[in-house]
Amino acid sequence: MKKTILGLLAITAVSSASAASYVGGSVGSGATLHYQTDLTGSSAMRYGLNLDATNFNFNNVAIGGSVDYLGDFTGTGSALGGLTPYYGLGLGAGVALGNNGGGVSLYPHGTLGLRYNVTDPLSVFVEGNIGPVVSIGGSNNSSVYIGSGARIGLNYRLP
Repeated sequence: MKKTILGLLAITAVSSASAASYVGGSVGSGATLHYQTDLTGSSAMRYGLNLDATNFNFNNVAIGGSVDYLGDFTGTGSALGGLTPYYGLGLGAGVALGNNGGGVSLYPHGTLGLRYNVTDPLSVFVEGNIGPVVSIGGSNNSSVYIGSGARIGLNYRLP
């Protein structure tokens, strides 16, 4: 029994030591700060905090978060000159405050993107996402519509 437990602990230590963690940010459809951790060599989870200011005079402000699973399209990096295409599935949630009242929204979405490793710890990415938005509250009371977003950002791998 002790050997089994020690073996499982050793496997866990080796697998978690090889997983990289990143911090980063992006601009586009809002300004986002995120933390990302690798699940495997070709997949990751990203946890983001998003702040949107709409209208030039900041009449409405929304804050939200997103959890995204990201997976690489394997075997395509060398064919695209170092660009790594990836896909993702995520769920975003937000709260809006402003002149039009408050409200909450949910945004399940799909993502397509391209990543390029600039140097060893630094990479840049561009991505787009699309999915249904379910909003409750605000001036419209409730609505369902198709939402989309695009952004450009960077990741910094933590030591």
